[in-house]
Amino acid sequence: MRIAHIDIQNFRKLKSCRVELSERETVFVGANNSGKTSAMDALMLFLKKTKRKNMSTIDFTLSNWSAINQIGANWISITDKNTLDLSGSSWTPLVPTIDIWLQVEDEKIHYVSHILPTLDWSGGLLGVRLVLEPKNIEELYTAYIAVFNAAKSTADSRKTGSEEVAKTPLSLWPQSMREFLDKELHKYFVVHAYVLDPSKCNVADPQALPSGSEPLESEPFDGLFKIDIINAQRGFSDQHTEEGTANTDRRLSSQLRQYFDKHLDPTELPDASDLDALEAIEAARTAFDEKLKTSFNSAISELEGLNYPGFSDPQIVLSSKLNPLEGFNHDTAVQFNVIRNGETAGVAALCLPEKYNGLGYQNLISMIFNLIRFRDEWMRIGKAGKRETEDNRFIEPLHLVLIEEPEAHLHAQVQQVFIKKAYGVLRSNPNLGKANQFCTQMVVSTHSSHIAHEIDFTCLRYFRRKPAKSASVVPCATVVNLSTTFGDDTDTSKFATRYLKTTHCDLFFADAAILVEGTAERMLVPHFIRCKFPDLDRNYISLLEIGGSHAHRLKPLIESLGLLTLVVTDLDSIGETSKGKVLPELEKKYRTGNDTLKIWAPCKANLDELASASSKSKEANDGGVRIAYQCAMSVTYTVGKTEKVIPYTFEDALVLSNLDLFKGKTNSTGLIKKLADAVNKPNLSDACGEMFTALKDGNKAEMALELLYTTEPSALQPPEYINEGLEWLKDKLARGSVDFLNSGTTNGGEL
Repeated sequence: MRIAHIDIQNFRKLKSCRVELSERETVFVGANNSGKTSAMDALMLFLKKTKRKNMSTIDFTLSNWSAINQIGANWISITDKNTLDLSGSSWTPLVPTIDIWLQVEDEKIHYVSHILPTLDWSGGLLGVRLVLEPKNIEELYTAYIAVFNAAKSTADSRKTGSEEVAKTPLSLWPQSMREFLDKELHKYFVVHAYVLDPSKCNVADPQALPSGSEPLESEPFDGLFKIDIINAQRGFSDQHTEEGTANTDRRLSSQLRQYFDKHLDPTELPDASDLDALEAIEAARTAFDEKLKTSFNSAISELEGLNYPGFSDPQIVLSSKLNPLEGFNHDTAVQFNVIRNGETAGVAALCLPEKYNGLGYQNLISMIFNLIRFRDEWMRIGKAGKRETEDNRFIEPLHLVLIEEPEAHLHAQVQQVFIKKAYGVLRSNPNLGKANQFCTQMVVSTHSSHIAHEIDFTCLRYFRRKPAKSASVVPCATVVNLSTTFGDDTDTSKFATRYLKTTHCDLFFADAAILVEGTAERMLVPHFIRCKFPDLDRNYISLLEIGGSHAHRLKPLIESLGLLTLVVTDLDSIGETSKGKVLPELEKKYRTGNDTLKIWAPCKANLDELASASSKSKEANDGGVRIAYQCAMSVTYTVGKTEKVIPYTFEDALVLSNLDLFKGKTNSTGLIKKLADAVNKPNLSDACGEMFTALKDGNKAEMALELLYTTEPSALQPPEYINEGLEWLKDKLARGSVDFLNSGTTNGGEL
């Protein structure tokens, strides 16, 4: 048994989306504010019963509040109660819901008998919808009308008072249904569960419940799931601060104490293996009592001589109680030996208390120990098994572990170690391992490219921002199952996988991406952004170098992610019939050898057509991708004369955009000197020919390094085609950055 997928509706940014879970590990990735945390919180708040009290009005999708407030306004305006609509149909499309779809084998039908849709079910998918909805709409109506009218009556009576008072603005609660539910949500709303129809699980939109559907009387997942959570906000002690947070003490000593209490305490439900420990505790207590009696004999005799407290001259007896748990309570209960045993013979151990360890090490230990504890509680290890009642003695078939942002305080290598080992820790039990009797599913949300890099890409679920279609709604999110992008075993998916595995995975967390063709562009484009485009510099932009003209090989991935992308590539002009490189010139039937320009955009091969292509034709993927390449540029090479020329590559375009700067670099070495000598030729034609020859075999990376060393980056002007591309990217990001409705539309709130 496992969770196949979940459908989330009307929960914060997730207006309607499906998240497919892998059989083992599923990792949520995406840019900031894309919905990853919303999905994790939806799982936590709906599935963990103790968390439901934390639900609030900010968990409703923001754009739904105008319709919810309209329900309240309609209730106020209707005087004839016979015309009131007090059915749930008006609330159903507006309230948060989550559909849990289980893949269940026929032999496990005894676990799910209470959620079977029909008696004919014989294995496969089973669905349950959890809905945060009104407990009783009539009671909600009565309560809302009463307090709204009371507030209105008070406000009306105030208007009849003195003129000075009447002019003072005052808004009495509640002014809207939103304001009412801000305070009273849990009084009038509850999570109900409904059985779904498996035959409709693959329709485009989550299925509608049949009219008159009744909620289940009991919790549908009791006995099916064990749900454990490691939250993003983890408090750790520091030697200069308080010892962790009040509610989440993550010190190892605290966790060891909890584990000892649940699984190991010899005084709790003792068995034969505990007798030695109990005998040792009793012997220690007896010896200590004798020491107390001897040490306090004089003082106690003096007290007894006072005839206090005055009845029957009671004798004072000191008796100790040794509790093994108390051994973990002091600051140095857990220490770390900084000299390993055996490393230095005869040297005493050098130990530091746990709070003097780095926060990253504390976080790693805390998370791994939590996973051990979760697993052992699930498997009823030690005293935990004895403590269970007969009704709760059997083990749930599914263990769902939710981990938020495990990368906190961890450097890159430790992040990778954690994600590689975590699932193995959860399965390290003789009854688990590779056995399929019990299933463990681990869901991780992360902002770390190192974690994404280490995991199998088919386990990634990318949260893709979905722009708002009108001013009355907010941007939402959809979820892309990257197993369909990386799991089809085509040459394209293999290239994308291999490329990202050899570079980095920033692409999955970026606001936008810039794909560049060579090393020189990779070095210099960030400086163009920093010096000339400060607005762009404030965004998280992933810059990837795709050697040669291979950017088109990432086309399926970029389009799948829906990631705003600028591709900076070269014209790569070749002859009419041969594939030999030629200096770009018009009206000679030259072509491009760049597959990105032929396949992605503007989808032309003729050099003349590429040179005259409109800005719009250089866009693809509904305007989400822009290709930037060399086109004709105006150059004033000699005083008073402006000429048109098409650069061959990035380097000569850079030189032609900074002529005066390069003319003065004749004392340089290598490729820069050759380019400087070229632009000191008497005419532009000769200069371009010399640069074309020099660039055929020149070391472009060395040129970029020397340029950065000898020139202030702010003095460089980006080539015109790159400047146009960066302007496009800046404009797109600016228009896509408005992520909330104007205040007043929904009476506030968050996604």
